[in-house]
Amino acid sequence: MGRPTIADLARASGVSVATVDRVLNGRHAVREETARRVYDAAQEIGYHAVGLIRKRVFEDLPRHRLGFLLQKPMQPFYQSFAKEIEVAARSVTTARIQAEVDFVQASTPAAITEKLKALAARNQAVALVGPDYPAVSTVVEELKDKGIPVFALLSDFAAGVRDGYIGVDNRKVGRTAAWAVAKTAAQAGKVALFVGSHRFHGHELREVGFRSYMRENAPEFEVLDTLVNLDAADITHEATVDLLHRHPDLVGLYACGGGMEGAIEAVREEGFSGKLALVVNELTPDSKAGLADGTVAMAIGTPLPAMCSAVMRLMTAAIGDRDAAVPDQVFLPFDIHIPENI
Repeated sequence: MGRPTIADLARASGVSVATVDRVLNGRHAVREETARRVYDAAQEIGYHAVGLIRKRVFEDLPRHRLGFLLQKPMQPFYQSFAKEIEVAARSVTTARIQAEVDFVQASTPAAITEKLKALAARNQAVALVGPDYPAVSTVVEELKDKGIPVFALLSDFAAGVRDGYIGVDNRKVGRTAAWAVAKTAAQAGKVALFVGSHRFHGHELREVGFRSYMRENAPEFEVLDTLVNLDAADITHEATVDLLHRHPDLVGLYACGGGMEGAIEAVREEGFSGKLALVVNELTPDSKAGLADGTVAMAIGTPLPAMCSAVMRLMTAAIGDRDAAVPDQVFLPFDIHIPENI
């Protein structure tokens, strides 16, 4: 099947070919509502000149430069995150968004603050995923004094200083993970959990939620001391193998953050697939395969499209009016993935 034609676009948008031609070439004025309908249809059917239509439709809108700082560029989750940011930027209809996405290789204060300052120098607002370091809070406060809004994504930081947090309710995520372990474990026994770092506020809240659920609703389970895996798959793999050997009565495992690939591989290699309740975060090729073969009991996912749309809206609003009321926290419903719904 060939690529969509101008006639296909006219049918998809419910207007005449002549109207589509006017939108494409800007020869005569077209009502904004009609032009946007043509643009939306062009995106939907994959019309080859969608970029030109966007330029025609949005050329009079304000331009905003937004910076995004993510973690771990090689992890599938953050690769998907970057793509969703680009999609959300193209979908904004109140402004022309130029989104710059960068990554940090190491979650150290120096690495994060250096990247944050560089992004802020080139953009009007910044959003990032990062640990809650005092050094980061200091830079956020400096940027706030310069009129540059800063938003926290996935894991909160610099509370009272940053403009807002957008993500899931991490304490509820932790409680949901504990519920899944308690309900799917073959019997009561020992349970372990990994966090990337206690400096990640979101990981800490997930741990708190996990432990509080077990303490209140499943006291027959023993939650072992929390292990730090630095969100690294190799560290997680080695630690998981060690756990399985040292604790033959281990019945559940929760990976609060990154590095879950190592846990999935270790459980599979050691022959514990289906015998141990493994809960992870985010649906990636690895976790999806783990759900399919019974290695993973549940994957709790971040609704990336909704989160990226929300942060675009809040960042553009903050740029347009620094005195505008911005929600301190925006909690989005998280996704639940189990073997039966992937």
